[in-house]
Amino acid sequence: MKLMIASDIHGSEYYCEKLLDRYREEKADKLILLGDILYHGPRNDLPKGYNPKGVIQLLNQCKDEILCVRGNCEAEVDQMVLEFSVLSDSLILYLDNRMVFATHGHVFNKENLPKLKKGDILLHGHTHVQALEECNGYLYLNPGSVSIPKNGNEHSYMVYENATYTIKNLEGKEINSMKV
Repeated sequence: MKLMIASDIHGSEYYCEKLLDRYREEKADKLILLGDILYHGPRNDLPKGYNPKGVIQLLNQCKDEILCVRGNCEAEVDQMVLEFSVLSDSLILYLDNRMVFATHGHVFNKENLPKLKKGDILLHGHTHVQALEECNGYLYLNPGSVSIPKNGNEHSYMVYENATYTIKNLEGKEINSMKV
């Protein structure tokens, strides 16, 4: 199984389109979105190509391939226009005999861990900063941000395939990877 994981589109039709182009080129089985899809948030500048209605249209076209968790910018009104679930606070996956706790990161994160056992994975966005780290017995993974990267990071997403997590830029170039 091949998964593509992305976070923090923040209403950018421009970067959402680039992400979906990469999704098609990667030939992933599912697209996992870690929240903050439509709204840019009060602390962020408007991203390039800010057009939430365009993002809605693009993502609804592939609604059957998307798994999503709620970000701190999602609201119930967003669920009224998106044709896939966006209001779950977390998603639990089991990959390579490990539990992957996927969330946005504004509630559960490295400072406020969910219940994890040794070897489990905490996967979240929210910080807009890429991460592939071993932390006190668990793994912390963050794909960075599609539209508003921070700390000098590139616009990015993550791919999971064959027990390997790979962060790539929106041109598909590998930035970092970790085999688990």
